[in-house]
Amino acid sequence: MALMLAHEATPAGLRLSERNRPSPGPVEVAIDVGAIALNRGESRRAVHGQFTEGFVPGWDTAGVISQAGVGAEALPIGTPVVARALAGGWAQCRIADCRDVAVIPANVDIGRAVTLATAATALAVLTRGGPLLGRTVVIAGASGSVGQFAIQLARLGGARVSAVTRAEVDRELLVSLGAHDVFTDLGDVKRADLVIETLGGPSLVQAAGLLNAGGSLQSLGWSAGQDAVFANFDHLMRTGGTIQGFAIGEHRVGVLLTQLVGLLQHGALKTSIQMRQPWETLPAAAAAVLQPGFHGKAVLDVTGFQNAAQWPLP
Repeated sequence: MALMLAHEATPAGLRLSERNRPSPGPVEVAIDVGAIALNRGESRRAVHGQFTEGFVPGWDTAGVISQAGVGAEALPIGTPVVARALAGGWAQCRIADCRDVAVIPANVDIGRAVTLATAATALAVLTRGGPLLGRTVVIAGASGSVGQFAIQLARLGGARVSAVTRAEVDRELLVSLGAHDVFTDLGDVKRADLVIETLGGPSLVQAAGLLNAGGSLQSLGWSAGQDAVFANFDHLMRTGGTIQGFAIGEHRVGVLLTQLVGLLQHGALKTSIQMRQPWETLPAAAAAVLQPGFHGKAVLDVTGFQNAAQWPLP
């Protein structure tokens, strides 16, 4: 059986090791990975040794189809794609459901395309409650990668967008992405039809009090590392508001990724890559994305990827 390299979990963190190349099952594809985008959740668990030993983490990748399972033949071998799956992405080859991939056009950089799996999370929750036109949307934790995509997508949908960030220095960036208003204190925000909350803890509790009648609070992260303690739900009961969470793998994201790739290709969506370096540095890069002030994406180029030359560098 052919071999590959992968970053696998250990109690002390990560190690680069040799493993058998995986084979796709029904409706799955094998992808030769060219680029990896890191996320806080998976990075935190990897850095702190919270995965089972031998497990290969990795949600978001881009590369080319190297093998297709039964039912996935519509994606020919050699097709460049971006994919999201629950595991296995920190490797030279990974498996993904064919319904969780999107084709990358030849004029789109692979490193930028791989960041769009994060944008798919933002798009999924923005569209849960119907059209955005004319609605008020508040994004708490707006300077993070999910928040930056959410601002742009909400503005493209016709919403009135308020961004909340801890640092005044982020104001210019957030306005450039489409925020109508920028606040450094969630308490200064008045009301909203939709709140996207990426921090968790006390921020989530505070955000619940902002909802208009029938409004929705979407919880996308827990970087605060604190409990969310609700004294009561009086405001939600009076307004008919709702709180929803979002889990990676909850929905198939291929259709969303296809929409996002189109926006990126035509210049309607911006990506923010704060770090781009070889994948051998993955353990250090995973630690870096957990540091305060890391707001964009970390993208790692996979050594040995044979098709990288077909994409231009950014």
